Amino acid sequence: MLNLVLFGPPGAGKGTQSEKLISKYNLVHISTGDIFRSHIKNQTELGKQVSQIIADGNLVPDSITIAMLEEEIKNNPNAKGFIFDGFPRTVAQAEALDAFLEGIGSNITGVVALDVTEEELTQRIAKRQEISGRADDAADKLKKRIEEYFGKTIHVLPYYEGQGKLTKVNGIGEIETIFAELSSVIDSYKA
Repeated sequence: MLNLVLFGPPGAGKGTQSEKLISKYNLVHISTGDIFRSHIKNQTELGKQVSQIIADGNLVPDSITIAMLEEEIKNNPNAKGFIFDGFPRTVAQAEALDAFLEGIGSNITGVVALDVTEEELTQRIAKRQEISGRADDAADKLKKRIEEYFGKTIHVLPYYEGQGKLTKVNGIGEIETIFAELSSVIDSYKA
């Protein structure tokens, strides 16, 4: 099973590249952001909780996020693999994911971090906000999300680096060029 974590700050291109990787490698996409938005849209009890947390610009607690992720994995028993987008965001989440996957006889194959400057992120998200109108792309929330990434989330990288699973890829450039580099990295996992 090919299980990948696609890592990077908001606006790094995780969603764009995930779509391409899913198609090429026949993976199931697990995006915590998409899961949260779905629950919010459907006004589930969880969605109401998550809505307020996100509206405040905070991260959803690990217990909620991990439970939703485990449910998504269990709902796809015949998957050839998963691509985790936006998760894990903390070392505790990474440890919980490892423990859960080990419990079902699997593991994280590799972690690919899209390396993008803060200036580039700001430009990309401003453009995305114009097009999609995502509430979490508003300037005040965006600043908090980027600070959260560089202040807390980035500390997950050494966890995977210590396992020999981390590869950094330049996330600035043409979409197809970045995709080719990601594919090269992923193909090396399968070799």
